[in-house]
Amino acid sequence: MNWALAHRIASIAAVQTHRDLGIDRTQYVHVHRALGAADVIGMAQPMPRLFGVYFSPADKGPAVMLNASLNAITQRHTAAHELGHHRLGHRTAADEELDPALRWGNGSWPEEEKTAEAFAAWFLMPLPAVRAALERICGSRPSHPEHVYRVARELGTSYAGTVRHLVNLRLLDAGRAGQWSKIAPADLRSSLAAGASLPGQAQVHVITAASAGQTVHADAGDVLVLHLDNALFDVLPKGVEPWTSDGTTPLASAVVTDELPPGEQGLIEVAVPTHGAALRLTVVREAPRAGVDETWPA
Repeated sequence: MNWALAHRIASIAAVQTHRDLGIDRTQYVHVHRALGAADVIGMAQPMPRLFGVYFSPADKGPAVMLNASLNAITQRHTAAHELGHHRLGHRTAADEELDPALRWGNGSWPEEEKTAEAFAAWFLMPLPAVRAALERICGSRPSHPEHVYRVARELGTSYAGTVRHLVNLRLLDAGRAGQWSKIAPADLRSSLAAGASLPGQAQVHVITAASAGQTVHADAGDVLVLHLDNALFDVLPKGVEPWTSDGTTPLASAVVTDELPPGEQGLIEVAVPTHGAALRLTVVREAPRAGVDETWPA
């Protein structure tokens, strides 16, 4: 099976899964919630050299075991991959590679792994959600790699995976995707944060006028940056603090901290001089899952 056929099969399965589980295809997809809705038992614990494991009904499943040591973005992708195994009727499978991207495009992927991997992309990045994100970010197709990075932040996906999937969706040509895939996400984060020195592996979430009413899914350490002239964070919830890289008086950036519990949300208000009213949006802590799904944030 080639990748084109794998994506064809996976795209149909993803649409059917969205329909069967009542998932809004225009927004961020809550994959851990989807596992529960599909009656798949979820567990997570540190697992060296394993991303995740799917246990089929023949092996006392359906159940998935996720690596609790992964970051939230990689764990979301792994959860979607394991859900793909379930929805596609696959056998028990273990994802043993440290980085699935290392095998992308070569001949070492078994057929069931190809379709499960393709399913993860179509499930987490449905076309309506991608189009809605692009509309808010750049109005149409991406013209800069930063646009793709911002789409990835809105959908909770990796930059590299989003670049690849935009080609599948025919929203980005393969040549430009090849060029953009070579750009380090750290360079894009720095660019969007105006060259600031970011904490650790912080992701950057850009807030614009189009962010009004939206929900930002961010983990501790992630930075929210205003791209609005003369705008300031006016109200920040507990667990979101003003931030600058040099410790000077913060103006238009904030950082999510561990004081915002996983799954909890808070209201943010931004004062914009050119607007009559404050711009309001919501931030939700999206942290890696650990333990059993009964304790996971919905």
